[in-house]
Amino acid sequence: MTRLHLHLVSDSTGETLETMAKAALAQFDGVEVLKHFWPMARSEGHIERVLGEIALSPGLVMYTLVNRDLRRKFENGCHALGLPAVAPLDAVSNALSNLLGQAASARPGRQHVLDAAYFARVDAIQFTIAHDDGINWENWEEADILLVGVSRTSKTPTSIYLANRGFKTANLPLVIESPPPGVLFTVKNPLIVGLITSAERLIQIRRNRLLSLNQAPETDYVDEQAVAREIAFARRIFADNEWPVIDMTRRSIEEAAAAIIALVGERR
Repeated sequence: MTRLHLHLVSDSTGETLETMAKAALAQFDGVEVLKHFWPMARSEGHIERVLGEIALSPGLVMYTLVNRDLRRKFENGCHALGLPAVAPLDAVSNALSNLLGQAASARPGRQHVLDAAYFARVDAIQFTIAHDDGINWENWEEADILLVGVSRTSKTPTSIYLANRGFKTANLPLVIESPPPGVLFTVKNPLIVGLITSAERLIQIRRNRLLSLNQAPETDYVDEQAVAREIAFARRIFADNEWPVIDMTRRSIEEAAAAIIALVGERR
């Protein structure tokens, strides 16, 4: 196992750097990454303190600093330490600058301005939390997306991810013994998507859930035949209503959400 100190230095929140670093690191195996976050670095004093800390745990440095003086000071400091420093947004900014014929504005954190899109995301998150697990089904017509599936098919985490992308998302667990509300089959506005997974995967997830709650690990909840009936019940509803289905067996939350967003785009 290789250990890597990764320093993420930003004059804003550092979210962009973290996302890019995560995507890059996913391509490497056998690496223990120790992440060091240095957000809101907007003064010479702050830059000096960060360089001092980096010197104590040398490794790869990724940074986004738009102020030219601070950036030069930071780059010189990394060079003096003999450490590789990467500014991953430079190539994109330079390409845009050449195509648009204008220089990028040197304003840190501009992507986090509280604009209409930001408040739309906040609204979507509030709506999604209030409509989790079949709650407040009377308001489903206001949703952009409605996720349906049997218990433990990642409906809630997928809903929250979609909400963070600005989509009002409700979700409903399908239970054989409890028919879903009739409005499920009459709503017009939300895109209804069925989530499914393999019986083996579902049983494994449910068994782990029971163990985490210190409950008996052998019940109908994880019985092979009972789970198979649940999945068949869900698939029948999906097919009867011609709803698109996302198989979560080997999909991450991010991949499932991307597929659902694509479906929303096609529908529109």
